[in-house]
Amino acid sequence: MNITDNARTVLERRYLIKDVDGNVTETPEGMLTRVAEHVAKADENYGGDAAAAAKEFYSVMDELKFMPNSPTLMNAGRPLGQLSACFVLPVEDSMEGIFSSLKNAALIHKSGGGTGFSFSRIRAAGTMVGSTGGVASGPISFMKVFNAATEAVKQGGTRRGANMGILRVDHPDIMAFISCKEDLTQVTNFNISVGITEAFMEAVKNDEEYDLIEPQSGNVAGRLNAADVFDKIVKNAHTSGEPGIVFLDRINRDNPCPTMGEMESTNPCGEQPLMPYESCNLGSINLARFVKEGETPEVDFDALGETVDTAVHFLDNVIDVNNYPLQEIDQTTKSSRKIGLGVMGFADLLMMLGIGYNTKEGVKKGAEVMEFIQNRAKKASQELAKVRGPFPLFDESIYKDGPEMRNSTVTTIAPTGTISIIAGASSGIEPVFAFSFIRNVMDNDHLVEVHPYFEEKAKEKGWYSDELMEQIAEQGTLQRLEDVPEEDKKVFICAHDVSPFYHVAMQAAFQKYTDNAVSKTVNFPKSASVEDVREVYELAYESGCKGVTIYRDGSRDAQVLNIGKVNDGKSAAEDTSDRVTISPRPRPEVTQGITQKVKIGCGNLYITVNYDENGICEVFTNLGRAGGCPSQSEATSRLASMALRSGVEVENVIEQLRGIRCHSTLRKKDEDIKVLSCPDAIGRALEKVLVEQKDNFRDSADLNRHRDIVRGESVAQISKKISVKKSNCPECGAEMEQEGGCSVCRSCGYSKCG
Repeated sequence: MNITDNARTVLERRYLIKDVDGNVTETPEGMLTRVAEHVAKADENYGGDAAAAAKEFYSVMDELKFMPNSPTLMNAGRPLGQLSACFVLPVEDSMEGIFSSLKNAALIHKSGGGTGFSFSRIRAAGTMVGSTGGVASGPISFMKVFNAATEAVKQGGTRRGANMGILRVDHPDIMAFISCKEDLTQVTNFNISVGITEAFMEAVKNDEEYDLIEPQSGNVAGRLNAADVFDKIVKNAHTSGEPGIVFLDRINRDNPCPTMGEMESTNPCGEQPLMPYESCNLGSINLARFVKEGETPEVDFDALGETVDTAVHFLDNVIDVNNYPLQEIDQTTKSSRKIGLGVMGFADLLMMLGIGYNTKEGVKKGAEVMEFIQNRAKKASQELAKVRGPFPLFDESIYKDGPEMRNSTVTTIAPTGTISIIAGASSGIEPVFAFSFIRNVMDNDHLVEVHPYFEEKAKEKGWYSDELMEQIAEQGTLQRLEDVPEEDKKVFICAHDVSPFYHVAMQAAFQKYTDNAVSKTVNFPKSASVEDVREVYELAYESGCKGVTIYRDGSRDAQVLNIGKVNDGKSAAEDTSDRVTISPRPRPEVTQGITQKVKIGCGNLYITVNYDENGICEVFTNLGRAGGCPSQSEATSRLASMALRSGVEVENVIEQLRGIRCHSTLRKKDEDIKVLSCPDAIGRALEKVLVEQKDNFRDSADLNRHRDIVRGESVAQISKKISVKKSNCPECGAEMEQEGGCSVCRSCGYSKCG
């Protein structure tokens, strides 16, 4: 395998077979052979050529074009034999049911899977228990029991078990659930999401009350103001990144087998809605391997299509050769035969095509690629059905009037975590986390590691230097460095450069062509407001997402590593060593904008507001012949422009300028004067451009009512990032990334959810 040293380290730590003394006894190539041959055995059930299938499966993995989920790599061809990553278990409202699910979860975690639970069936705290005459302790108390059990079970010998806990928004204990992770030392092995209904979102919009329903009786147990509940969700997410939200009605509208019942939960990272006792196995295609080089690079759709066919074949085989931890899971999974083919390396693909991640073109390319994968995967499933037959519930499914399908779902966008490290690819559909980072190798020494494609292009274009790479590592971005050409800044976009609203746009673009759901973390700078989080949650609902997870930098107490250096324990007030002077980013070479004529007390004021792909970046003023105070207007404009290019949010600039009064304007009794002063006029012009950009944006993927809000978040993330704290890996000390509600170390493969 042509893999990096880092990938080899991850394989040796977590995937390759070891002897009783912990010594690695398997090579990466041996692992692929083991996996390919075991999964290919299913072909024998249908009169196929297992040897030929094994060769085909080995090839796509060896060429790093496709990788299955981690349990398949770890367990295929070994005694454990459990190959699926995603499970959902029911939690019934009885001691027997609750602890039966707890036992089953332990078995799944031991086998390498993650579990999702809906606790919505459990009666509310304080409710009378008829069989004992006692009082129910409620769903949150049992979540804590599940959490403690998870802590005690080592998952497949490689990582702690991960859980998703969901509670319906109309459960009487919803407010306690929203608050259950305010103390970050509690429920540490759970990601939590509120199950949102359409009725609730309408009530939020109309500022109305809604009913809380007692799960046992179905009776109304109380009423809450929907807007107040939504406020609580948003504020807690702003504080700690949780809870996320899952749109239950939307998930069930896309349920391929409605006769099975309602889907009530997802896997730990939210991308795989499942029925109780259902599992799904996932795999991801490395899009970076499908670029046709040339004067204008383009996606090699022919080669991509062939890999999609192989991947669908592989994942369908996994269903047959899998050793399921429970008989109920075996039966339920085989009745629907869900598979989840996704992607990784999408950010790498955009770079290789010369497209910026935070652009309409980038969003359009995401939709185009995923639409192709979705259509090709459906056709591949139809071809398998001709030989192997459709999934057993086909005649009761939403597909019953069309061509037979082998699988009830074919696509899922998962956070690819360690398999993207093995493939040397960017994770899932996330932007590149960092192009250059510093790895400490000794007490007084460090090593700068650089993204390989980025390094190749920087050297090819003549602006690479070790000093520049170290600067990029320290700043976390290259957007404010004058030594990097503007044309390259537009292409090499990292996570800190992408506004939250482009994160949602990209998620919505992929969701439009994905059967299941999309795991995506919407990143916020530390300075983001509660209103910013609220707008993203609303935007995710409006733009067709099935859920959303956010993460605001520095919002977890466990983050202890400062950018550039480790904090020595001093408080922020005491420690001034990491405070740096913020300089405005260079003025872009090309901008677009408007010029507005405004009448003021001194005559006519002409205001020009310009913006680029990073947001509003400058404002100019020019007074007519009547005189006035042009120097003050010019000074106001210059300071506003500098603030905007330094990362100050445009709303903050508008807020400071609007409402300032000038006696020369207020003195005039002229109906044509609609402003209070020159600064007020500048603020109004900035606001006009901001509102127009909100209203006019319709990305080329037709994402329903999705709008782009160009407000400078990308620049704010860059400049305010300097004081952000980051979490470090407890095993190797490298910087951790947030991914789908979990923390992942791309250095050693350690991951932790909750």
